[in-house]
Amino acid sequence: MALFEDFASREYQSLQFAIHGGEQGGQEINLALIGEDGAWSEPSIRIKAEADRWMTYSISLAQFGNPPYIKGIIMQSANSAEQATFYLDDLTFIRKQDIVTSGEGPELAVAFDQVVRPIDPHIYGLNFADDQFAREIDLPINRWGGNAVTRYNWKVDVSNRASDWYFLNVPNDVDEADLPDSNVSNKFIAFNQANNIDTLMTMPLIGWTPKSRAPDCGFEIAKYGEQQYADPAERCGNGMVNEDKAVRRNDPTDTSIAIDQSFVTEWVTYLTERFGSAAENGVRFYSLDNEPMLWHLTHRDVHPDPVGYDELIERSIPYAAAIREADPTAKIMGPTVWGWSAYFFSAIDSEAARWSNPPDRSKHDDIPLVEWYLQQMAAYEAENGVRLLDYLDLHFYPQSAEVALREAGGAGRQARRLESTRNLWDRDYVDKTWIDQPIYLIPRMRDWVDANYPGTKLALTEYNWGGLEHLNGALAQADILGIFGREGLDMAMLWDPPERLQPGAFAFRMYRNYDGFGGKFGDQLLAANSADADQLAIFAASRREDGAVTIMVINKSLLDLQATLSLDGMQGFSAEAQTYRYGSADLLAIQQLDPTPVTEGSINTTFPAQSITLFVLTK
Repeated sequence: MALFEDFASREYQSLQFAIHGGEQGGQEINLALIGEDGAWSEPSIRIKAEADRWMTYSISLAQFGNPPYIKGIIMQSANSAEQATFYLDDLTFIRKQDIVTSGEGPELAVAFDQVVRPIDPHIYGLNFADDQFAREIDLPINRWGGNAVTRYNWKVDVSNRASDWYFLNVPNDVDEADLPDSNVSNKFIAFNQANNIDTLMTMPLIGWTPKSRAPDCGFEIAKYGEQQYADPAERCGNGMVNEDKAVRRNDPTDTSIAIDQSFVTEWVTYLTERFGSAAENGVRFYSLDNEPMLWHLTHRDVHPDPVGYDELIERSIPYAAAIREADPTAKIMGPTVWGWSAYFFSAIDSEAARWSNPPDRSKHDDIPLVEWYLQQMAAYEAENGVRLLDYLDLHFYPQSAEVALREAGGAGRQARRLESTRNLWDRDYVDKTWIDQPIYLIPRMRDWVDANYPGTKLALTEYNWGGLEHLNGALAQADILGIFGREGLDMAMLWDPPERLQPGAFAFRMYRNYDGFGGKFGDQLLAANSADADQLAIFAASRREDGAVTIMVINKSLLDLQATLSLDGMQGFSAEAQTYRYGSADLLAIQQLDPTPVTEGSINTTFPAQSITLFVLTK
């Protein structure tokens, strides 16, 4: 069996190879192709080797059923008898001579006079943004988040890296004599404030924080014995004796001290005194920790038990109240859970794995976790007259094989990446993973809020579709940013942002600085439609500051597509559109092209394969 990075078969016509049967010959072999999902092609092809000679086979891919993507080749004995060794050489997929490179695209339309809603600039946010890139795209919001900040002690400037790095306390390199003023969280906020970037800070709810600047670890080998893995110094273990057995009854005080909401009150009070309140351009947003339904895994040295419904709300309410009291003008976000399962079940349920009868959810009237959480927050406000939750904050990573947080990969993975953005909005699209049902994430979030706590805004403070080092990832990212605006998401931050000159960074520039002079995609959503968004996705918005209309068209296909873009209600606008494009012609720059003519209220043009095109029409 040969396995490789999957590729699209559309450019290939046949599989060719040479086979030698050795001295004995007569070997009978079944040959099949492996598709992207691991399934074998049907039917398999039977071949036979001859003795003392090389034979060349050329087998049409049509004989294998024309699988759209090929990930491997498998050869299996065609009978139960033992067969002699045979030999293979020159195994090659033969390209077609007449590959189609262009085609007719779907009809596109934009209604200039149909303003749908404002687009919140916070959807273009990042986690721990590069300073230079943040300035280049006029970054709207920067998040201090992730596993390491669940146990960040602002007083001594130390974070515990949890399961990401051997549960180690890592002190930052700062002037210890000037702590806490010299800490890195202050530098993070100060940079944001100096560059008019809003800050989202994560507040710890887990109840533990590093006790000192000493590099202590949660499972020191000298204390707890040999473990499955150890750090390079072989001092700290991963807390697992082997794959199935964890180190038990370790001491949380090896690394940490216990804290309660007073730790958060003191920190937020300090931040308002140093940077001003949220209303005074200080820290505007606070998140109620990070992915609590994974604490028993990521932070198992201090929280080995899975979080349930009750613990989540019993921690969330007092900590949120502490934040609200310390800065009444700040916005608060939660529950910041990791992904799909945690929207519906607690960690207690996940560990029990009794999905038809989840023990914790059953004790709470069988209400899905996120909906129950919203109900509890609504009940608190009804009883106390204080809103403690301003944003429903979730994380989402597509579960398609090898997509999120991975390199672009082969054609099959790239196609999955582009297709799976439908999970953000399409009520009819069934996710092609273990989830196996429609996700329609942003409309679903809105449904939850409308039914359980109206007025709560929507945030995705972590997401990642991968491939950001490649044009494919840039196409997906541009599509995602357009979807966020169209679907009315209020805030989003990309986790693990691209380097500033990688293709994924140019997806952000197309929306936030397409011309190098601060040109931005519009902030007033306009109605736009594509007859086939899997080929050409389209997003449109007008700019309040100058009335210009901006139209983003993303060609996600492998073909140059000729299409007509109808511009309804464009009276009073110029007869040509400024045109900007990012694609394979130059992966290090956005190209400004010659203006595109507008004829009788429409644009007729060709969108190059795998490209992002922006039209700007002015009055």
